[in-house]
Amino acid sequence: MTDVDLRAFYKRYIETLNAHDYAAVHDFLSKELTYFGDTVTADQIVSALTELGDTVPDLHWEILDLSVDGDHLAARLVNTGTPVAEWLGVAPSGASFEIQELAVYRIRDGRFAHMTNVHDSEALRRQLAPAD
Repeated sequence: MTDVDLRAFYKRYIETLNAHDYAAVHDFLSKELTYFGDTVTADQIVSALTELGDTVPDLHWEILDLSVDGDHLAARLVNTGTPVAEWLGVAPSGASFEIQELAVYRIRDGRFAHMTNVHDSEALRRQLAPAD
């Protein structure tokens, strides 16, 4: 895939996430891939995203920066949402969050073969905690 193809691929992936069509995420994933170096299945990734979507039904990703180098892709995103169930040990309070996420991927044969993402969980917890 060219740089332009990979950028378009990733934008379609984010559009799919924002449409909360988590079953369609299968179209972007290798059958087996690594997540933080651990071998996982596409079904496990889709299940985790579905659970996240149930917890944060208005979850939204926005691409801030996108970099492509060969078959590697890196993105800086802003994530927003309002949990309706306990998440990260915090009961839902009606509070929303906005955090930045850094994600790194390797693409093979037009699908994600490796995925890694990080965000500041403590900052997220602080935003969700009820005000004293």
